[in-house]
Amino acid sequence: MELRQLRYFVAVAEELNFGRAAAKLLIAGPSLSQQIKSLEQDLGVRLFDRDRRSVRITADGAALLPLARDLLERADGLRRRAAELSGSEPVRLGFVNWLPPDLSARLLGVAQLHVDPWVAPSHAQAARVADGSLDLAVCWVRDEDLERHGLRARLIGADRLHAVAVGDDTGPVPARATAVLVDDDTVSWSSWNVYAEQLARDTGARAVRTRDGGITGPAFFDHVRRSRRPVINSPKGQTAPLPPDLVRRPVTDPAPYWTWSLVRRADETRAAVLAAVDALTAGVGSLGLDDPGAWLPDFDPHRSR
Repeated sequence: MELRQLRYFVAVAEELNFGRAAAKLLIAGPSLSQQIKSLEQDLGVRLFDRDRRSVRITADGAALLPLARDLLERADGLRRRAAELSGSEPVRLGFVNWLPPDLSARLLGVAQLHVDPWVAPSHAQAARVADGSLDLAVCWVRDEDLERHGLRARLIGADRLHAVAVGDDTGPVPARATAVLVDDDTVSWSSWNVYAEQLARDTGARAVRTRDGGITGPAFFDHVRRSRRPVINSPKGQTAPLPPDLVRRPVTDPAPYWTWSLVRRADETRAAVLAAVDALTAGVGSLGLDDPGAWLPDFDPHRSR
């Protein structure tokens, strides 16, 4: 049992609707349902009765709800008290799936860092910074996201995306000869879908719609095997081991890059947060974004560095 699962339980109990609760929590509906089922298994009781039309809290769920709320309040109080004892509140950092490998070293003697364990999509992490749930986040953002949420961004990392293909040819492949997947799950894959659709428009890559969560993992590899084109891999799949029948191929003409931004609130004034931003982005450089042939969407805040 995890605290985040208790937060999910409370949200569903308050909304009595998985869709509304998922939107409130900024997570995908299937993920929320899976976490509730996992919590029910851990507790050994059924928390909700649900069918296609309604969600009702069970008698056991109603009995446990005030205890869950109390535990969450105590956990928040524990964090506040620990911050008081340490003399300063830690800088809260969220992320999607990538962090600098030398994160702790960069902040040594600069700020006390708390890395939030809730891994969420880029748009969700940016929204959490905007509403004060986080101080900083490493995520992918657009200019309009920064404007809408009142955020500022600095470049902290970048991935040059490659394609995955069947066969043994590991040579470069032009972007126009690749395919890029777009998933119907617009909650989990909102940022990737926006990026992928723009990549297809700008380069001539073929956009292929999916509805099976196949942007990463085994389902992605199955898409590659069915495709007649190499398929561009998302940032979440960049380092995943490949099955023996598949190969990586560099993408050229142009070479697509995915940027990681360190975002903060535009009106942030706390010295610890601002010092953490400076320390985490010091000496980052252009990371290849200025190279001839590099491609970024025109709404990327780092496009005109």
